[in-house]
Amino acid sequence: MSGPLLKVEELVKHYPLCGGLFNKDPLVVRAVESVSFSVEAGETLCIVGESGCGKSTIARLLMRLGDPTGGRVLLEGTDIASLNKYELRNWRRRMQMVFQDPYSSLNPRLTAGQIITEPVENFERLGRKRREALAAELLQKVGLAPEIMHRLPSELSGGQRQRLGIARALSLKPSIIVADEAVSALDVSVQAQILNLLVDLQEQTGVSFVFISHDLGVVEHIGDRVAVMYLGRIVELGTCEALFANPMHPYTEALIAAAPVPDPTQARSEVPVEGEVPSPVSPPSGCAFHPRCPLAQERCRVEVPKLTPMPDGRTVACHVRATAEV
Repeated sequence: MSGPLLKVEELVKHYPLCGGLFNKDPLVVRAVESVSFSVEAGETLCIVGESGCGKSTIARLLMRLGDPTGGRVLLEGTDIASLNKYELRNWRRRMQMVFQDPYSSLNPRLTAGQIITEPVENFERLGRKRREALAAELLQKVGLAPEIMHRLPSELSGGQRQRLGIARALSLKPSIIVADEAVSALDVSVQAQILNLLVDLQEQTGVSFVFISHDLGVVEHIGDRVAVMYLGRIVELGTCEALFANPMHPYTEALIAAAPVPDPTQARSEVPVEGEVPSPVSPPSGCAFHPRCPLAQERCRVEVPKLTPMPDGRTVACHVRATAEV
């Protein structure tokens, strides 16, 4: 296969609300605006940002759990956003998802073994011995004892449930897994175990990840590249090392400065921005970040910045920083 495994081009998603007076001026939530990125085979792309920036909406669009308003989602060169439900069925095997809540994402009436093998049986019939062998193999792969296959989700801990969710995602041997806040509901010690498990599984299987999180510590541990989102748009995209060593967009700087400091004797960097994220129903003109940005200029208030390539390979959507670096 030539080119990236997953390529997203100018993705847009608007949710209509009730209209204005006599429906002459309908309102829409602009959840995602002109988002583009790619994911290579065996790579982990992390998407980070504050709540409401559009991260989970992108996850839903990648999985075709909703139809985009515009743009394309190319998986192995095929635009899955244009496929009908019959054509899409065969492509479901190539992309799977790990959800945020390790309990509500599992069927409470099925045993762990049934949860793992159910996706496979949507495509092929499995005999009892084959079902048990597959369940045992995948449970061992995610660090669980094969005997767990006979237990219900309510009999498992939160970490065990999330491992079960990962095993279910692996059952169809996907090319890419979308993990939407996959460790945010877990204890910190369990988070580390799950992150290490994902890294090990990637080395063993070559699967790619789109990892969505608001926790920069998690992202720094697992990511190859990071896309920083603000109000539906990507404002900075680059390697994990470059972004954390030298953030270029003022919003990226603010996110890193606001992250908890693990050493209580170390002074916290002053957070350079204040205020709340604007409404996606009526976003600011120009750069959406300009009402909170300490570097904002007149141009920022009227012109939407485009992602501009930088000398180190990253792209940044900032009039001030992009102009200074080019």
